[in-house]
Amino acid sequence: MRGIREDRPLYRKALAISWPAVLEGLLVSVISSADTIMVGTLGPAAIAAVGLTMQPRMILLILAQSLNVGTTALIARRRGAGDEAGLRSCLQQAMWLSVIIGLVTTLLGFFLARPLMSVAGANADTLDMASDYFRIVSLGFIPNSIQLCICAAFRGLGKTRVTLVTHLLSNVVNIIFNFLLIGGNLGFPRLGVSGAALATVIGITTAGLVSFWFASSAASPFRYRVRRPSFDRDTLRGLAKVGGSSAAEAGFLRGGFLITTRIIAGLGTAAFAAFHIVTQVSALSFTLGDGVASAGVAMVGQSLGAGRKDRAARYIRVTRHISIVASLLLITLLLPFRRDLAALFTVDETVIRDASLGFLVVIPSLLPQNGRVVYAGCLRGAGDVRYVAYTSLVGVGILRPVLTWLLCFPLFPVFPFLHLEATGPWFAFLIDAIVRNKLLANRVRSGAWADIRLH
Repeated sequence: MRGIREDRPLYRKALAISWPAVLEGLLVSVISSADTIMVGTLGPAAIAAVGLTMQPRMILLILAQSLNVGTTALIARRRGAGDEAGLRSCLQQAMWLSVIIGLVTTLLGFFLARPLMSVAGANADTLDMASDYFRIVSLGFIPNSIQLCICAAFRGLGKTRVTLVTHLLSNVVNIIFNFLLIGGNLGFPRLGVSGAALATVIGITTAGLVSFWFASSAASPFRYRVRRPSFDRDTLRGLAKVGGSSAAEAGFLRGGFLITTRIIAGLGTAAFAAFHIVTQVSALSFTLGDGVASAGVAMVGQSLGAGRKDRAARYIRVTRHISIVASLLLITLLLPFRRDLAALFTVDETVIRDASLGFLVVIPSLLPQNGRVVYAGCLRGAGDVRYVAYTSLVGVGILRPVLTWLLCFPLFPVFPFLHLEATGPWFAFLIDAIVRNKLLANRVRSGAWADIRLH
């Protein structure tokens, strides 16, 4: 009890930073689920087609997201050290790199859409729809990269309300244009899955413009202005040190997810549609943990920048306690309504049954899942991205695809009562979450992360 009383100011500060990020994540997840629900009116094949685009899209965003991890960590350190000019310079350089990365990924996504969807596991039912969707969505990679960069910079300052407003406006615009373009309402053309993709691009572009306004406003600590690129060695070295390890982590994650997706796609369109539905709802857990981790990323980085290793360790403990309470509340809310959640997305009884069974496994998994998200976020804030990448290789790159294949194919006929075609991927998810949570907790206890330098 004494420790909790002593940490009370830290809890208040962590909650002040994390609640906008948690609310943002929950709203984005709910709106993303609404997006899938609206696509679901077109049938299970449409749900599966949109679901197949997720991992290739995230793979193309690896460099942008890795750069952003470095941006957050470096800006948090410079804010902790009182280097205001340095944090503004960091954003200037990161923005130019983001635009270049966005341009390259746009070209790759647009011209390689069909082969990428084939690699992801699209079949005759889904290949054309998935390719059309991905080709259109790729047009939003530049504004998406800009928005992610600016929000990462504000996250390093602990200003998570900026990302809340940005994502909220973006997703509201997305839903409005989904309504107008998927079914052809209010005189707009009926574009189906392509309409959903176009709505996504409009929403992403809105996010890019709003975030740019936040960064360039007179009240912004960055006071961003578009200038000719000017790079310095210390900033590039810091971005490369954290971003390089983050890129390796993202590569392990996306490669593992892509392999897992292909394995599940081999079970058929209905099974994959059920998997995508459960994925949408389980994202609530990830965004909840990621929102809480926002406080850890900012305050761990700032504490280390100020030379306060003891305070950084206390912030990790505080954010983990907050995530445990939040996870238990989410489990209590979701578990009784698992079938109702599945029925929101489709009327297909086979898909609803499989998704309901998947929820039975994934919902109790949320506690270790949130633990590993919070620990990983705090370690990234310290710049210890290499160890986080190692755990991603072990968990997602190796353990999850191997277990998914084993459970869904060789063991499926041996244990029919477990319905492993629906639950197998989520048993693999549970085991992965437990293993990575344990590895990351051990790393935090070791204290090795506190001595990492970013330049």
